[in-house]
Amino acid sequence: MPPSQLKRLKESLREQGITGPERGKKQKKKSYEANSNSRTQRNTALSRTRESFNPFEFKTVARPKKFEVTMNRPNAPKDKIGRPGATKSLGEEIRRRTLLPEMSKRNKVGGILDRRIGENDPTMTPDERMLERFTREKQRMKGSLLFDLEEAGDEEELTHLGRSLSSRKEVMRTDDYDAASVQASSDDDDTGTAQSHKRRKSPSVGVDGLSGNTEGEQPKRKKSKAEIMKEVIAKSKFYKHERQLAKEEDDDLREELDKDLPDVLVALRGHLNLLHPLPQPFPKEAPANDFSINPDRAAFVNDISKKNADKEYDERVRQMLFDQRSKPTERTKTEDERAEEEATLLKDREEQRLRRMRGDPDEDAQKNQNDCNRGVEEEEDNITYDEPEDDAAEFGFSGISHGSRPVGIDDEDDFLVDDYTVDNLSESETELSESNYGVDGGDDARNLDDEFLTDILLEDERNSGDSLTIGSAQNFSQVSGLAYTYPCPRSHEDLLKVLEDVPISATPIIVQRIRALYHPKLRPENKEMLADFAVALVNHLAYMPSQKLCPPLAITETLIRHIHSLSRTFPDRIAREFRSHLQYLHNTNKPTPGDLIILTAIGSIYPTSDHFHQVVTPAITLMARWLGMTSPKNVEDLAIGAYLGALCLQYQKLSKRYMPELVRFTFLALGSPLKTTDLTEAHIRNLGAMADLWFSKSAFTEIFAQDAIETLSILKQKKAYQRLQILLSQAQLARRPLELHHHRPLPIKTAIPKFEEGFNPDKHYDPDRDRADASKLRAEYKRERKGALRELRKDANFIAREKLKEKKEKDRAYEAKYKRLVAEIQGEEGREKNAYDREKRARKEKR
Repeated sequence: MPPSQLKRLKESLREQGITGPERGKKQKKKSYEANSNSRTQRNTALSRTRESFNPFEFKTVARPKKFEVTMNRPNAPKDKIGRPGATKSLGEEIRRRTLLPEMSKRNKVGGILDRRIGENDPTMTPDERMLERFTREKQRMKGSLLFDLEEAGDEEELTHLGRSLSSRKEVMRTDDYDAASVQASSDDDDTGTAQSHKRRKSPSVGVDGLSGNTEGEQPKRKKSKAEIMKEVIAKSKFYKHERQLAKEEDDDLREELDKDLPDVLVALRGHLNLLHPLPQPFPKEAPANDFSINPDRAAFVNDISKKNADKEYDERVRQMLFDQRSKPTERTKTEDERAEEEATLLKDREEQRLRRMRGDPDEDAQKNQNDCNRGVEEEEDNITYDEPEDDAAEFGFSGISHGSRPVGIDDEDDFLVDDYTVDNLSESETELSESNYGVDGGDDARNLDDEFLTDILLEDERNSGDSLTIGSAQNFSQVSGLAYTYPCPRSHEDLLKVLEDVPISATPIIVQRIRALYHPKLRPENKEMLADFAVALVNHLAYMPSQKLCPPLAITETLIRHIHSLSRTFPDRIAREFRSHLQYLHNTNKPTPGDLIILTAIGSIYPTSDHFHQVVTPAITLMARWLGMTSPKNVEDLAIGAYLGALCLQYQKLSKRYMPELVRFTFLALGSPLKTTDLTEAHIRNLGAMADLWFSKSAFTEIFAQDAIETLSILKQKKAYQRLQILLSQAQLARRPLELHHHRPLPIKTAIPKFEEGFNPDKHYDPDRDRADASKLRAEYKRERKGALRELRKDANFIAREKLKEKKEKDRAYEAKYKRLVAEIQGEEGREKNAYDREKRARKEKR
């Protein structure tokens, strides 16, 4: 077992001769005389021993290399030995030599500041520098000789125009004071200003405007303040008198001119009457107006007229605020501009329809939905009838697009009704504008929905000259036997009462007249009445086919177009009524003729290509459910199925969505023994429409390949069979099996390996020189940054230690000073106490 650290230390000290048996005085004296450097040697030995026994003095690698390898550098040291203690002490010494003086000099300014003129100015030559210094010196000498009594006679006095500076300053000060006083008292009169300039040029002006002292004379004494003020007051009164005289002269001249004014006015009016004769000629002998009145009286009259004019002006401005102003109309556009605008509008509408068909979110619908959530009252107050808002957005879908109407079908508002006469257009417009229903001119310009009412008025003006006014009592005319006014039906029962004694062919005319009589623009309450009337029309549309005398399809189509027009203004009420009918069909699952008309109307009113629609989606779902769950058992089922099939194809005309229920029912109907010739032709037409509609589908061959070909061959429908064969062959050619890409094979990239003879793992071998330099720069920056942060931390620690040392020294000095002062005070108190005790004892002894 190796000896302990303590034993090794004692043995080392004994060998160095530092410890051992104690020597006597003679031996110590002898060794001291023999070797005078024994103390130095002893300190060196102690430091060497201390270093050898300190395990933290040297820093070596933790795991030294055991074997020599080829990758070692040739001149690399075998063992890396560091001395952290020496390095730390060296750094501490450097900081004491550099950083400590900087700390002591911080916030301290010293040295010599050179303030000599031009000494630090490189732009000045030595001659200029000397001249500037000489000038400053003379100026200082002149100021110092001001109170020198002995040299006062020799001092030169600076003069200007023969006068001293002091006297000139006094004159200028007096003139300036007078000028200011004169200007303050002049009531914006140019004459006084010109005269003041003239007087300023003269040497001096007295009270009466006469010249005083001559230019060469000097004032013998300085004027007092009272004298100056008297002179200023006198001058002010003199100038004021002059201005008053000038003003009186102007008043006299003005009065002379006013006397001739009536004659001038008469001559002017006579000249104007010759050019533009008036109905009542101006009297020849006009009373002579005397304008020569007192100026004060004229000013008073003018003041009263001015107040009246201001009052009238305020009233006019207040009236203009309430006046209704017309808006500028748009300029007439060219044919190219109109064509471009229409093309842009159609393009935008088609993009909106495609977004709705795909189910993408619509920004306009989202915006309108947010607007609808603000409240029902605000929505009703701000409603407009020209371009109705997308109120269907509150159902969770984008509203009905006005461009989704089939081409060639106009809105009901574009109709012209015959045999309906009203007063002429001018009288009707006057009544509408003078009514107190809150309708202004700006709304008439904006609301395009009023074309319906305007068309009626124009048509009636052409057809008849005498008629009744809108909103009058019920009067009847002999024209076509129909009344001009009807009560607005609020329910279906009320509508049936109105149409009770009226032929079916006159139903569209009555509906048209009711809409015109109760237009929302005429009265505020007409809006709710028309909404109830629209609901009643939907119910009547489902009611008409169930009657014995079924109305013609033209009448039904006209009512559908009326409902379409009303749905733009009342989308919520009409949509809810349609959904109530669909709910009834969902519960019964037995479509009636009224239900079929309702489904037809839904397809005509609402966009059927939307991905989701609050009314269209339930309707097409109900039709698909009936087609998918019903097997034809009688001729009625076949007829309903044919009609629903055509209706489904009409719904999917734009979106082209596949409906397997329709295909199933069509094949069952064509194979049914109950079919008739007409029903067979109807189902074959549906089958051909399905083939044309879904030809672009990838599963077209699977849908029509087997059942459709067999069915058509059995029924001997050659035309349809040939058409379907052609479509199947084209679809088969369009389908290609999946296969890999046909491209030339690309060879695998190969590279010759690169070997380095003197390879070093610590070195990077990058062929890109720029990238290698960049990585080297990054590594160097990282290394330098670490080193800088390490040195900054060491500097901060050194500064903290030094500050702590200074604080301790200050605290030590303060404590010593405190103790000294306390000791002095205690010593003085002791002496005073002793003296008091002695005096006290002396008094006792005297007693």
